[in-house]
Amino acid sequence: MIITQTPLRVGLVGGGTDLPDFYREHGGRVLNAAIDKYVYVVVKQRFDDEIYVNYSAKEIVSRVEDLQHELVREALHMTGIRGGLEITTLADIPSAGSGLGSSSAVTVGLLHALFAYQGRQVTAEELADRACAIEIDRCRKPIGKQDQYAAAYGGICDLHFGPGDRVLVEQLALTPSLRRQVQGELLLFYTGITRKADSILGEQRANISDKITQLIQLRDLAGEAVAGLHEGDIDAIGVAVNKSWTAKRELASGVSNSQIDEAVEAALAAGATGAKVTGAGGGGFLLVVCPLENQRSVRERLSHMRELPIKIEPYGSRVVLNVHRDIWS
Repeated sequence: MIITQTPLRVGLVGGGTDLPDFYREHGGRVLNAAIDKYVYVVVKQRFDDEIYVNYSAKEIVSRVEDLQHELVREALHMTGIRGGLEITTLADIPSAGSGLGSSSAVTVGLLHALFAYQGRQVTAEELADRACAIEIDRCRKPIGKQDQYAAAYGGICDLHFGPGDRVLVEQLALTPSLRRQVQGELLLFYTGITRKADSILGEQRANISDKITQLIQLRDLAGEAVAGLHEGDIDAIGVAVNKSWTAKRELASGVSNSQIDEAVEAALAAGATGAKVTGAGGGGFLLVVCPLENQRSVRERLSHMRELPIKIEPYGSRVVLNVHRDIWS
């Protein structure tokens, strides 16, 4: 039996610039942070040759090709496993439309578990790259690459994409004091709205040629936030998040709505330095960057939303249980 634990993430600044149609020519940059909420994948050997997959549905098939869960199907194809196992995915947060990168966390955690099942050790870079190949190339999802790298590496990541297909990952080595300050200013509230990110991302992808100015601004704001953190300027994140939300709202029609706009405005009026919806937008979780002295006021203004307490997770996908035994001999 193999169990992996893979973190979800909050995108801080630069989301949207990790889409291949933009970064291959202009270069993208994203600052994100893994959080202490996880996807767990359990892979267990079976006595028979069937494939059992348990998620929000249950599948029992004899052939990999017959699986409806496309991420599991393609991960099994990629690793060459043909049967005789049971796969279960569990998550701390409902995965549908959370905006916390749950789909990519599933893919990264699943690949990690399957490789461990085969006795193979793989790097974070290989996990992220292979997860991107499954989601973007094989499943044709209109998504970017930040979620896979956040899930594989953990911590606070400064991610550079392109030009071309190169990816450069820098995990920010903040002092313990600065890390605690950053963590202490991040608040997460559930909007109560679920949405399919694919439709928003599909429109965003189609709009790229008309939104180059906004995307370049988002890329550069990620750089400004990183530079500020390197200098110990804790306010740099909130300022960049605030500016980036204005630019991000213009990328596609479904990124925001009146309910989200009101929540962002309420948070800012209560003393937050920045607020935005995580992920593609349209729903999911509202990320608020707020100094400690103003957080009580922000919580009062957003009391109609459930808060999700979070901490920064320093580690990426990990194998937390690895039991190998030849039980059939």
